Amino acid sequence: MPDSMTRSGTTSPHTTVVVLATTPACGLTCDAGTLLDRLGDQLATLPVREVHMVTPSGGLGADLRGVAKIARTTNGAVAVLPGDLVVHTEALALLLEHPAHDTGALVCRATAAAPLRPPVRVEGAKVVAAGSSFHLVPEANATFRGVLQASESDLGVLADIAEELAELADTGRLGPVTPVEAVDLLLVGLVRSGVAVRAAALGPLHADRVTGQISADAALGKLAEVDEAKVKIETAVKHDDGFFATYFVSTWTRHLIRPAALLKLTPNTVTGVSVGLALLSAVWFSAGTPATRLAGAVLLYLSFALDCLDGQLARYTRTFSPLGAWADGMADRLKEYVVYVGLAAGYAGPRVWYLAVAAMILQIVRHAVDYTYAGAVADTARVGALWGRPARSLLESEDARRARGVLGLAQRLERDTVARWLKKIIVLPIGERTALIAVTAACWNAKVTFLSLLCWGGVAALYQLSGRIARSAR
Repeated sequence: MPDSMTRSGTTSPHTTVVVLATTPACGLTCDAGTLLDRLGDQLATLPVREVHMVTPSGGLGADLRGVAKIARTTNGAVAVLPGDLVVHTEALALLLEHPAHDTGALVCRATAAAPLRPPVRVEGAKVVAAGSSFHLVPEANATFRGVLQASESDLGVLADIAEELAELADTGRLGPVTPVEAVDLLLVGLVRSGVAVRAAALGPLHADRVTGQISADAALGKLAEVDEAKVKIETAVKHDDGFFATYFVSTWTRHLIRPAALLKLTPNTVTGVSVGLALLSAVWFSAGTPATRLAGAVLLYLSFALDCLDGQLARYTRTFSPLGAWADGMADRLKEYVVYVGLAAGYAGPRVWYLAVAAMILQIVRHAVDYTYAGAVADTARVGALWGRPARSLLESEDARRARGVLGLAQRLERDTVARWLKKIIVLPIGERTALIAVTAACWNAKVTFLSLLCWGGVAALYQLSGRIARSAR
């Protein structure tokens, strides 16, 4: 039955944790006492409102009904995790400290499935298929590591799934399963009910469920081999960013993340300074001399570096929000177009204004294509969830994925490092545009800058448009 313990003095009232203390491994010893004691100490350092301990009381069905009861009576997100878990605190924070408090699961990429490590398939940072001892996952590419969180909007679905599983367990239709698999089955149910489950990837961190003292000691030894503070910095830096941002900016801005956090700078503050540097860059560009164009190029580069740093700081401090993301995107557009105006104003010739306006219109069209496509995908998924996508049975086996033609080829190219970087460069993201503007303005003039933006941007627009059409056709 669940026993609750309130965590006072935390910064967020949104997350409730359910610990399934239903296996003998919970009582294995460690420096903190038992594994269950250690897990409780870790949760005390995270923004958790309540911790409910579900103790052994009558098998899998009773445990699942305890989860369902908590899900139906709790406001905010609910996280479910087993008491036999040996995990880095930073790994727990990937879900429990995420400001979205969304539905997610802790996964480890490219790891072979094993007992207590059920297979999952991850696509686009979402868990699209999940397995258990009797649920197969074709083309699995990750394993589930026992930590599951349901957002407040998905609590009803979680409760329904838990109650359905409890009924199946009580009637013997689940087969020879034990309480050890409770959280695995809940993930299977959420995925097969059409819930979007974010895949929170462990990266170099560890999370393992254990069955005996030897495996517990080995898991604890793995934790000691990892510097969590260093990992937190590394995970704050985007690993799927553009080529220029990855190799010419993030290589040094990562060293500014911790000092900025210690100075209590907010991501919005860094964004504001970035905008200020871009405005100064436009002023220098407007002077039109070789020296001022060079100064403007340097300031533009620094402005972009701070634009990367604000996102890194947001991920490091987990203070990102939809408002901050919107403000950051608007700031990017403002900075770029102001620089266009500065470059055009500093060029001795009236025709360059036509090129500046054309370059601006091209970027607006490209952004419109991106945002409208993303909105259409979201609307289609939402309509499909409401009308056209029935929930599947919890006992249903997973079908193999179909071949995807051109899109399948594109996904295979992603595995090749050179091809992946070429694809990122071709689309002329903000980092490459910044570099193109800075280099051409410093070395030549505004006319060369705008012609370069129009030529490269035109190729990028055609590439993006063809990709959107192919995905829409699918």
